[in-house]
Amino acid sequence: MNDIYNSPLSERYASKEMQYIFSPDMKFKTWRKLWIALAESEMELGLNITQEQVDELKAHVDDINYDVAKEREKLVRHDVMSHVYAYGQQCPKAKGIIHLGATSCYVGDNTDIIVMTEALKLVRKKLLNVINELAKFADEYKAQPTLAFTHFQPAQPTTVGKRATLWLMELKLDLDDLDYMIDSMMLLGSKGTTGTQASFLELFEGDHEKIKELEKKIANKMGFEKCFPVSGQTYSRKMDTRVLNILAGIAASAHKFSNDIRLLQHLKEIEEPFEKNQIGSSAMAYKRNPMRSERIASLANYVMVTALNPAITSATQWFERTLDDSANKRLSVPECFLAIDGILDLYLNVVDGLVVYPKVIEKRLMSELPFMATENIMMDAVKAGGDRQELHEKIRTLSMEAGKNVKEKGLDNNLLELIAADESFNMTLEDLQKTMDPSKYVGRSPEQVEEFLRDEIKPILDANKDVLGLTAEINV
Repeated sequence: MNDIYNSPLSERYASKEMQYIFSPDMKFKTWRKLWIALAESEMELGLNITQEQVDELKAHVDDINYDVAKEREKLVRHDVMSHVYAYGQQCPKAKGIIHLGATSCYVGDNTDIIVMTEALKLVRKKLLNVINELAKFADEYKAQPTLAFTHFQPAQPTTVGKRATLWLMELKLDLDDLDYMIDSMMLLGSKGTTGTQASFLELFEGDHEKIKELEKKIANKMGFEKCFPVSGQTYSRKMDTRVLNILAGIAASAHKFSNDIRLLQHLKEIEEPFEKNQIGSSAMAYKRNPMRSERIASLANYVMVTALNPAITSATQWFERTLDDSANKRLSVPECFLAIDGILDLYLNVVDGLVVYPKVIEKRLMSELPFMATENIMMDAVKAGGDRQELHEKIRTLSMEAGKNVKEKGLDNNLLELIAADESFNMTLEDLQKTMDPSKYVGRSPEQVEEFLRDEIKPILDANKDVLGLTAEINV
């Protein structure tokens, strides 16, 4: 057992893949890649840097001498300069040109953008896999009638698959936002201490075109299309706000799904996976708690609230920068990503193992269907010569009586029997029971599912088939 605090996000929820993206090793290796991109670009634009120096830097991009950097930081109290020093120890020929013209934010902020972009790509991969599994579920149950609810009160029937498309639609909107955000990501570039690029203007002896070309080269070498056109010392903290708002949107969609599953599990219509040896309650051995869905909701609450942090930070930055963003960024950005990673793993795990109970679904629907069929019954009676206004009042009265029998006496819904006994309707019980086919009352639900999956979801999945096929193992 450890005797120091460990984040539950790392121990219980987030994947190793997401944890590595926000690891110190990823950060410091990215710093070195940025220093290489800077030196190589400066060389290509005519500064006194040799290919030998660049090659030396490249040779040591991954074998970071952390012990040297750590000892140096104790002395100088500056993480960037400690790593510049450590890199220089390994690259004596290139020592003098590492970090040339740059500020700490050159590596710090550019790395933050790179790390967030990689994390967004992993989120995208997992989101697509959730969409894929949910699409399979929707298709399988597209024609399975079920009782729909508004205000959690019985409403017109829908189908199990149609309800799943409501979850899918929200995830599709999240994917749209996510793709837009990934396409919008841009590096800080090489802006200098207050964003004016004054140090680079000095290095390139006033050649503005070379400075602009420098940023293009750095962006290209790091896999980006562009840099911020203007900035202070840092990239605008608005970027962090936008990124975490995307995560908060995904969290909200997952939370809504988890609520519906928990309600359905209470109704015994659909259950999340429940393993053979899983214990639902320490006291009540019969219980099957929807703990995965509850965990989705819990983590989603955390993400949605944590997403406020970058907005507050962005709003309170002073002029070209202040450092009161630093501690907050170190917490809020990684933890939001780790939490959403855990949420998507849970979401995928739940959808992949959903258990549907058609008999329970049918029983509940049939207990309410007579009420919902009254309009059709009334129209049939009118066609047979009845008075529409008179029949409407009779059905209203009989519906109230049947409802009272169910609620106050605990009896089954006997509305059909009551209508059959009323000569005004001129319909036998057998005639009325023929109207009780649930598929007659689901509208275009099956067709809507087919059209939505074909026109909206399938093109997305076809275009991203190389990332599909994930499964999610839950730690606890």
